[in-house]
Amino acid sequence: MEFILKEALSGIGHRLIAGDEDVSFAGIKWDSRKVTSGDMFIAVIGGGTDGHRYIEKAISLGASVVVCDNKQDVLSDDELVSLSQGKVTILAIDDTRTGMAKISANMYDHPEQAIKLYGITGTKGKTTSAFMLHSILSASGSKTGLMGTVCNLIGDKREEAVHTTPEAPVTYEFLSRLSRSGFDSCVMEVSSLGLKLERVCGMKYEVGCFTNLYSDHIGGIEHPDMEDYFASKLLIFDHCYKAAVNADSARIDEIRARADECGVRTVYYGIDNDADIMAKNLRFGSRDNINGTIFDIVINHETYPEEVFVPIPGRFNVYNALCAITAAYLEGLDLKTSIKALAGVRVPGRLEPVDNRLGLNILVDYAHNGEALSNVIETAKEFTSGRVITLFGCGGDRPSARRTEMGKVAGEMSDLTVITSDNPRTEDPMAIINDILMSINNTNGLYEVEPDRSKAIFKAVSEAREGDTVLIAGKGHETYQEINGVKHHFDDHEKAAQAVAEIEKLRGFADL
Repeated sequence: MEFILKEALSGIGHRLIAGDEDVSFAGIKWDSRKVTSGDMFIAVIGGGTDGHRYIEKAISLGASVVVCDNKQDVLSDDELVSLSQGKVTILAIDDTRTGMAKISANMYDHPEQAIKLYGITGTKGKTTSAFMLHSILSASGSKTGLMGTVCNLIGDKREEAVHTTPEAPVTYEFLSRLSRSGFDSCVMEVSSLGLKLERVCGMKYEVGCFTNLYSDHIGGIEHPDMEDYFASKLLIFDHCYKAAVNADSARIDEIRARADECGVRTVYYGIDNDADIMAKNLRFGSRDNINGTIFDIVINHETYPEEVFVPIPGRFNVYNALCAITAAYLEGLDLKTSIKALAGVRVPGRLEPVDNRLGLNILVDYAHNGEALSNVIETAKEFTSGRVITLFGCGGDRPSARRTEMGKVAGEMSDLTVITSDNPRTEDPMAIINDILMSINNTNGLYEVEPDRSKAIFKAVSEAREGDTVLIAGKGHETYQEINGVKHHFDDHEKAAQAVAEIEKLRGFADL
């Protein structure tokens, strides 16, 4: 597919430095290493480097158009003209970050205007809330896509997601495919960096959701401090017509003030603080052998007659359900439809159940640090009549503190821990496991070691007894094991289902 430069620049103030605007280009690249023949290279300032330093490399790889930032001071116009060699069009705009989004919108004929967008931000809960809202919208008759951390969805087709909120060209291309395929809406997870770095520039959400606020993503090239992180999250109100906000969130008064300042119609949901939509009488329950949480929904102080069942246990998933219900409520959707849709929702790798006839709770979860593991084990304990068996490993080439934290949590909170491998990357799997052992040995927890993750999953399931919960943690939705730079197919849910089938056969369960 080719794009015409003059059309892509429509409505964007620019200054031509070299070449001709009546040229075509193949696509946008902002990483010079990924430039191929005929691409437009956009030099972006920030992210730990300055893209203007790599213009010469981009041209050597075949870039036909280069877009610079007017405020850059790496190369003079004369130097840029020299680099163009009379073959490359080079131009400058005021802000290449926002410019990249505007150019992308023009390239794909403004798909953000053709379909309804729903954006969800917050420290935790974005993925689950997004899948829940996607389920509700779909059940309500919308043809809805999803763009998030776990994957992107176009109907039944699942695509790998590299970033929660990718750079604008990726998002606009995805929205264009949705629009051309007849979709009328899309639910998007919106990260703090996505907001801060203008990756969603030009997008307006029918409903913007604010799930909660915790300290995260501080340091490195992300956010210098909590104030920058919070300020970035608040930008969601600049991008939405209506908002669904967790009234129990930290700094709720400041969040309210920003929503009011932006003139956004906001409906608040919660469990503890008074809110427009509330969950009351939370209790654990089970439907079709799936554990979850049941609660009453109260809207403007009136209790709805039908209870809500969420097939993903935990108080925090009640908040996620409230987020989705509130967004649907703001859109005028039928509450009965929302409740029915939530009862059947499944989120890949987020306390995702593995069906079995063994009387076990087998859950696959993405928990890959100490805090997350603590949360899911605590949740599992609330509905487990027997033991909690936790299986986990730690990724290689990652902070060793995770190994200490997870070993300590598993040893102190689990009845049995199975320690195994998880994306060792360039490290020796046993070296990683030995780091975990140094921590878990300081607890009184029982544990077993099985470096082969497939065998470890079989071991954990086979050793579980009726009433036990087997928590398979660390990889969640991931479908690979990365070893020495090579990704090998590996799906925890798939492996657990295979283990279940084999064990059921050994124990004499007849095939259905």
